Amino acid sequence: MTESIRESTPTTARDGSPDATLTDLPLLPHERIWGFWQHSSVNIGLAIATWAFLQGAAVAYYVGFVQAIATIVIGYGLSVLAVALAPCMPSVKYGIEQFVGLRCTFGETGARLVMIVMSTLLAAAWSAILAIMFGHGLVVVANQLFGLELSQAGAAASLLALTAITVSALILARGPVSVEAVCRVLAPMLLVILVGIIIIVFTQHSWSELAALAPLGGVTDDPHLSFVLAVELSIAGGFAWWPNLGNLARLTRSSRAAFWPNWLGVFGASVVAAAVGAMAALSLQVEEPTQWFIPLAGVGIGVVALVIVCLANIAAILSQGYASMVALKGGGGRVFRAAAWPWLVATILVPAAVLVFFPAAVYDNYGRFLSWGAIVLAPLCAVQIVDYFILRRRQLSVRDLFLPAYLSAYGYWKGVNPAAFAAVGAGAVTYSLVLNPVSYEPSEVFRYTTASLPAFAVAGVTFYVLTKLVVQRLGLGGYPNTTHRRYN
Repeated sequence: MTESIRESTPTTARDGSPDATLTDLPLLPHERIWGFWQHSSVNIGLAIATWAFLQGAAVAYYVGFVQAIATIVIGYGLSVLAVALAPCMPSVKYGIEQFVGLRCTFGETGARLVMIVMSTLLAAAWSAILAIMFGHGLVVVANQLFGLELSQAGAAASLLALTAITVSALILARGPVSVEAVCRVLAPMLLVILVGIIIIVFTQHSWSELAALAPLGGVTDDPHLSFVLAVELSIAGGFAWWPNLGNLARLTRSSRAAFWPNWLGVFGASVVAAAVGAMAALSLQVEEPTQWFIPLAGVGIGVVALVIVCLANIAAILSQGYASMVALKGGGGRVFRAAAWPWLVATILVPAAVLVFFPAAVYDNYGRFLSWGAIVLAPLCAVQIVDYFILRRRQLSVRDLFLPAYLSAYGYWKGVNPAAFAAVGAGAVTYSLVLNPVSYEPSEVFRYTTASLPAFAVAGVTFYVLTKLVVQRLGLGGYPNTTHRRYN
């Protein structure tokens, strides 16, 4: 069945050679390129990217060092489990692009809407955050080397951030070979910097001294609430991996090679990297990562490390942007499928280029930015898990995933499943009631539940009930033991 789908839709890479990995077509077993350790190394490389510094500093604002490690482990453990199940398991079993897999849940048109929003808005926001950090870092370097007094909040930082976006766009326009080459060089350098921070900090401070350091936001009258806020930040940080992990798992050769490397990379390496970020922030009592390196290592080594971190931010923009553009190219419909590669680059990076001139909207509100992602991603993950593991019992029809809505068992109502969107909406409302994503004010129940977990639970239960009471009774969605019916 998979072979017939592929034969009817020939694909080529940018150089004209066949390459199914650049499309949304299912990958055949011989096209899976990663085993356990290859997938683990990729995940580890992504997990130690510079956003880990921001994550660690954000957690350190609320709690001290020992509590920071605990909240990172708890938060990432819960959310990484969810994203390691969905979308990774459907993607590896059937070799499908992760947003294609959503067609069985949201319908063809509904899944396309989810994909475009996730691939453009989130990718643009993350690219802007990384570019602003690049600008901040080079401002510090320029001030040290040339005796300047540039502000990290000024126009110079934004213009340097725009430079990072421009350079990333030029590299992306050359295709995946350039992306891989840049990331392969910079990832080991970033690992050396992480190890260096650990050595320097523990040379200057004992464990007991680190454990006694106050949170960056100061000691509060409600340490329990601060702890839960830090846990929520870590849960949201884990869910932020959802848009990328399914397509990485798609390239693996087995379910084992798809699932467990997420625990070595996205969980294990992220925990270590974020803990290093929290350690550096607390030891210096400075929240901004670009201000750590010179005080820790001195001007010479510190400037070199800071330049490497800035370049690593470009590598992270490339990884994020490339994954999003492949998703748009494969599953964004005829407009994106026919678009030339430079236009896809513009779709992702032009919004990021605008955002770098408004750093307070994203970079200066990193915790709130994570909440705006989790408010959708936590419910979305729950809906996908309930649909695939509980309602469908891990069985999908690959052919129906690629048929037009009016022919597919996953056609629902003109290609849209309102039950899935209603469930995600219910989860998002629940999140907002428990933790206001604008003011970041928690409700009383937040102290015992976090915000992502009740949003996850409400979305999953809502989707299950609506599917059982409405969708399956109408014979829609191609669920087991139902009489299939299609609405044109």
